Amino acid sequence: MSVPMHTLSPAPTGAERASASGEHASIGSVLLEMGKITPENAERVLRMQKELGIRFGEAAIKLGLITDADIQQVLARQFDYPYLLEGESKFSPKLVAAYQPFTPQVEALRAVRSQLMLRWFTQGRKALAVVSLDEEDGGSIFAANLAVVFSQLGEQTLLVDGNLRAPSQQQIFDLGNGLGLSDILAGRAGQEAVSRIDSFVALSVLPSGTLPPNPQELLGRDTFRNLSADLEQRYDVVLYDAPPFATGADALPLVARAGGVIIVVRKNRSRYNDIAALSDRIAQSGAQIVGTVLVDH
Repeated sequence: MSVPMHTLSPAPTGAERASASGEHASIGSVLLEMGKITPENAERVLRMQKELGIRFGEAAIKLGLITDADIQQVLARQFDYPYLLEGESKFSPKLVAAYQPFTPQVEALRAVRSQLMLRWFTQGRKALAVVSLDEEDGGSIFAANLAVVFSQLGEQTLLVDGNLRAPSQQQIFDLGNGLGLSDILAGRAGQEAVSRIDSFVALSVLPSGTLPPNPQELLGRDTFRNLSADLEQRYDVVLYDAPPFATGADALPLVARAGGVIIVVRKNRSRYNDIAALSDRIAQSGAQIVGTVLVDH
């Protein structure tokens, strides 16, 4: 897979996507639940809807009570396809799959997801590692966005931050500095360290946890093998955000355990010889390279 990840375009309008019959009850109730309108405003909307013979959402927009973006969010919730509005969420703005789900950039992500489903996950496999050459290549943010699009498919998805030296998923998803993978491997925590991301239908994140002095040894323990097997029983998709290979050999035990790897390379930055060397090390670990993604950022 070689997929450019840099183009953007406007989303379709929510009014164009609204259904015509019986729509006012569900749209209205969700708008009330979200706090976008009050019960008094709902009565005004219903009166205008009846007078003009238009949809509930269109009437609410005409009254200036909501925006088209609000309608898009309601429809996304109704179809179990939630996404976020920039400025109204605590998550990183780099989560384009969450903030801009209707853009060509995210369509490319969904194409990657489809290929992974066909090439890897439909073969009975559950785990996949995302690796890059160095930190600036964007492997971690790609892993986060990939986890979001898998969850949007309805797959129970777990994103594991396996970078025990310089983690980033806790910042991307605003999880703070609590317990995580390293604490489980050290016997200091259980699976309560996994955080369910309520803004999405089927997404959980296991952050890296306390920064340990021996990350490679922790990932090489039988405890990690047992934990990985258990996670694969609990989730449909387990994505590991592996540490960049330039930082050392920490990624090798994680990659070997996942069994499958997707390599993230950066346009006009990653060198062919370095990618070839990385591919050789992955092959030596016994893992299979499922594909390569080209990012441009």
